[in-house]
Amino acid sequence: MADSRPVYLRIADDLRRQIDEGRLAVGDRIPSRSELKRAYEASDQTVDRAVRVLKAAGYAEGQFGRGVFVTDRAPLGTLLRSTGAVDSPFAAEIREYGVAALRRPGPTVPVQPTGPAFGHGPGRTALTWEASSSETPAPAPIAERLGIGPGEPVLCTQYEYLANRHPVQLATSWEPLTITEGTDVVLPERGPYARRGVRGRLAAIGIRVVRARELVGSRPATTPEAEALGCAAGQCVTVVERTHFDGDDRAVETSDIVVRADRWRLEYGITFTS
Repeated sequence: MADSRPVYLRIADDLRRQIDEGRLAVGDRIPSRSELKRAYEASDQTVDRAVRVLKAAGYAEGQFGRGVFVTDRAPLGTLLRSTGAVDSPFAAEIREYGVAALRRPGPTVPVQPTGPAFGHGPGRTALTWEASSSETPAPAPIAERLGIGPGEPVLCTQYEYLANRHPVQLATSWEPLTITEGTDVVLPERGPYARRGVRGRLAAIGIRVVRARELVGSRPATTPEAEALGCAAGQCVTVVERTHFDGDDRAVETSDIVVRADRWRLEYGITFTS
């Protein structure tokens, strides 16, 4: 039976298979345009499209003036989602963070006061993050998640996380200003209750957060996300949409957490009750 796939997909799938089977190893150069044209009797446009598919899937990256090379797709580690981890500033515990990355030569990164260290022993991961907050009208999708009207004021906080200098995660959080405006907890990263997590901060103003809901999906990375996470624009990222609720089932915070789908796995512990 004839292969009905477009030629560019056949080329991309063949190259992916060679990479998955180890015939093209990490760091190897992908055959050049002229080599692929001869091998598949394809046009420049078809070959270029096939290589773009590889890049978007995280299998390859271009190096200016040198060509296209196979990238390292081995998972760096697991982001553990748990009852305790969900509310931490980092929103996840790092487990088994890239041993190879930790062994790279260079100075050891000390644990900064801006972030904790995860893990145990000499392999502990130094985590730092930066955050910036600003007041903004709630976009319609965020307003729907928070149960407020579109355009109502929210505090938007954007986070960028690094683990041992490697980009790990991006997060954007939105909180209704009707809840926190004029209080000591209005800014998540400043004031007497800074870096206490959603539950810790809101407890200081008498709000008890009782549950969180997470929806996990995937989509192509935007250009700013790709630049921050060190991947190609359009490459697949995992997005966790997390919302915290108080005892009256009112949404008090919602956030989008973004990680590279090819380098990080999410782990959820499920406890069964009798």
